[in-house]
Amino acid sequence: MEVSDFVPVLIQVCLALLIGAAIIIASGVVGQKGRKNRIKDTAYECGVPPAGTSKTRFAVKFYVTAMLFILFDIEVVFLYPIGVILKDADSVFVLGELVVFVVLLLVAFVYVWRKGALDWR
Repeated sequence: MEVSDFVPVLIQVCLALLIGAAIIIASGVVGQKGRKNRIKDTAYECGVPPAGTSKTRFAVKFYVTAMLFILFDIEVVFLYPIGVILKDADSVFVLGELVVFVVLLLVAFVYVWRKGALDWR
C-alpha cells in the first residue's frame, strides 16, 4: 500500500468537512437572528394547532425494547454474509465460527429473556 492509495479517501474527508462547514456558516448568515415568533417557531402539524407539551415522558421500557431490537436485528443481519461465505468455503473452521456466533446470540437472548427485559408490563 502506498500513500497514493489513500488520496481519494483524503479528498472525500476534506470535501465532507468543507461542505459541513459551509452549511453551518450559511445557516448562520442566512438564518433568522433574534426574530423570535412563538407561532412561527411551533411545529406545523397539518394546520391543527399544537396541543399539550412537547416534553411528554416515555417509559424506559420503550427505549430498552428498541435497543434490544436493534441489537438482535444487527446480529441476525450478520448471519447472511456468514452464510454466503459458508456456501463457498470448504473449511470446517467457518462452520465453527458460525456455530459460536449463533450460540453467543442465543446465550444473550436467554439472558435478556431471564432478566425480564422482554416482559411488557
